Amino acid sequence: MHMTLKSFLPSINFGWNHVRARCGLATCHNKLLMRPVPTKSAGIRVGQDWYCGVDCFVAAVRSPLAALSARRVMEMPRNPRLSLGLALLSKGFLTEEQLRLATELSRENGVDLEDALVALGWTSEKHLAAARSAQWGYPVVNQERAGRVVEVGIPLSLLRAFSAAPLFYSASNKRLVLGFVERVDHRLLQSIEQVTGNRAEPCFLTHAEFEAQMRCVALPALYEEVVAEHDIDPAQMARTLGRYALDAAATDVGFAQCKSWVWARLIGKRRTVDVVFARTNSSAAPGTGSKFARETVGA
Repeated sequence: MHMTLKSFLPSINFGWNHVRARCGLATCHNKLLMRPVPTKSAGIRVGQDWYCGVDCFVAAVRSPLAALSARRVMEMPRNPRLSLGLALLSKGFLTEEQLRLATELSRENGVDLEDALVALGWTSEKHLAAARSAQWGYPVVNQERAGRVVEVGIPLSLLRAFSAAPLFYSASNKRLVLGFVERVDHRLLQSIEQVTGNRAEPCFLTHAEFEAQMRCVALPALYEEVVAEHDIDPAQMARTLGRYALDAAATDVGFAQCKSWVWARLIGKRRTVDVVFARTNSSAAPGTGSKFARETVGA
């Protein structure tokens, strides 16, 4: 009979899956990691990498934060083939003479065409939303959906910066519908999908509907938004994330660059924290006030 040392040892059930965890930080010297650890209760995971503690996490994320902060923002707007004026004309909201006069007035006064049209009383916000829908190929918000309370955890600072309001959210289907006022910004859509895993779908609404809908946004329980309103370097950004990771008992962290901002989401045992950083030397940052602005529900 073949016998091994294991045959003489008692069977022990630790109540968790065992892994031989190795910290993702190359310079980590934590020898305790040679022992089995519970897969769901220790350390912080960033993508495919796992870090044994907050100190290693802070040291490791400096490089990706520096890369995101140093990346140039390429302003390559997706301009629709059909101009707003022609979209209004095709919808029958303007005559050719009205469009010509409004175009001349906008050039003379250095204002946008839509502002000139509204000032002349020749169009309305509803007409503008319908025209933008025709321009971009996305629908106008359904009136039955506008004005309803939507509970979703997305940084309000980013939503206001891009003039996008949540109109519908399904956690089970991981689907989010956003209403844009002037143009669909695909960078915001991509950032939401990257950080949250939710599919973001755009539509159009009026400015008045946007303001009303933003008042209907309800933040989830145990959700916090932090806005860094002054430029800080990647090392300070990492230390800031470390403090919130420790406070929230974070287990998973994700990052995304969203135009001039870096968005970090920390999912923890105590709560979820979204931290929005203004990129170094960025000319604009969402929010106003002190160095860090916080929005918390249920903390």
